[in-house]
Amino acid sequence: MTVSNPAVDAATAPLLVRSSPIDDPGALLSLLPSADAFAWVHGGDGLVGWGRAAEFSTAGSERFTDAAAWWQDLSAHAVVRDDIDVPGSGLVAFGSFTFTDDAEGSTLVVPEVVIGRRDGVAWVTVIGLGISSAPELVASTPSEPVGTTFADGPVDSVTWQGLVGEAVRRIEQGGLDKVVLARDLVASLDEPLDVRAPLARLAADYPSCWTFHVDGFFGSTPEMLVRLERGLVTSRVLAGTIRRTGDDAHDLALAGSLARSSKDLEEHEYAVRSVAEALAPHCTSMNVPETPFVLHLPNVMHLATDVTGVIRDDASALSLAASLHPSAAVGGTPTAEAVRLIAEIELLDRGRYAGPVGWIGASGDGEWGIGLRSAQIEDDGSVVRLFAGCGIVADSVPADELAESNAKLIPVRDALTPRG
Repeated sequence: MTVSNPAVDAATAPLLVRSSPIDDPGALLSLLPSADAFAWVHGGDGLVGWGRAAEFSTAGSERFTDAAAWWQDLSAHAVVRDDIDVPGSGLVAFGSFTFTDDAEGSTLVVPEVVIGRRDGVAWVTVIGLGISSAPELVASTPSEPVGTTFADGPVDSVTWQGLVGEAVRRIEQGGLDKVVLARDLVASLDEPLDVRAPLARLAADYPSCWTFHVDGFFGSTPEMLVRLERGLVTSRVLAGTIRRTGDDAHDLALAGSLARSSKDLEEHEYAVRSVAEALAPHCTSMNVPETPFVLHLPNVMHLATDVTGVIRDDASALSLAASLHPSAAVGGTPTAEAVRLIAEIELLDRGRYAGPVGWIGASGDGEWGIGLRSAQIEDDGSVVRLFAGCGIVADSVPADELAESNAKLIPVRDALTPRG
């Protein structure tokens, strides 16, 4: 079922869009208001926005197709004056999509105001039924989280290790090479969360990741599902993880062991293959490196591969994301069988965790990450669910997978912890 609730009807009231250059506004996240805020930032650059000029909510197996059709129609009717002409200027929508077909919550939102910065160029985009003057940009300080406590979700850590053991047993029976199992952690706060505080901490602590927020779903993902920019397609694949110790010499040795680990290399190969096979029909040429590199993050290290290609058809970033989701990195191999096993044994409502999150422009260019290192704000804002997942293969050890999942929870957990 699809529900459309745009603030305007594209067929009768086209959106008016104007992008204009501005002086460097400073930290983008500091410009966000406390309500109706959207974010996609990386290394200081990116997009932030607020307000709702139009929006579209969808669910079901056709959620990507329905959203892409709505976006194409809205874009075709919009009247755009773009004095910047870089990816992210002009008409844009922020979006996030659920992991499974049957979950509610997939959405595209066109903000009323978007502030962007890219390669030293900054701009403001105003979107609505009429062109209004650009807002005054004022930095603000968010309220810090208050009284945060953490507890296991409905599936505690002991039970979850049992699920990992069951997944290994199913893999050993044959027909399945890898399955990704997720778990959650519940944070309870004394006061409703001001999401701008964890966003600022995530962006500062993990500048090489993409820090995002769409409708209460936020995080800082290290994994670019797909970027489409002027005909060039890029996808960063992460699979195979080891926790950092904080000792540089020891971590360097661990990075070497990760690069040689047959278990992690096997898991990584499955993920790269699934991405390459999904992108191949849309590309005239592709580059798939034979060996991964080790991506160093403050909390963990990953095996990583950047797959690139040249687009052959009129696919948009959103339709490419639909082709890629779910990849082996978040589902498993073979994907269909792995997703069925997840539904059977995981005992978790993932919501938008591990689904595509990002933005799309009127041209079809855009960036969609995988919603990892993420959390969902619930209730009145005083409850937050944190998510982490691990790729399970035949020689996975439940205790090791639990330790890996705890390492992946660190970014958001730290961002929600009151500063001492």
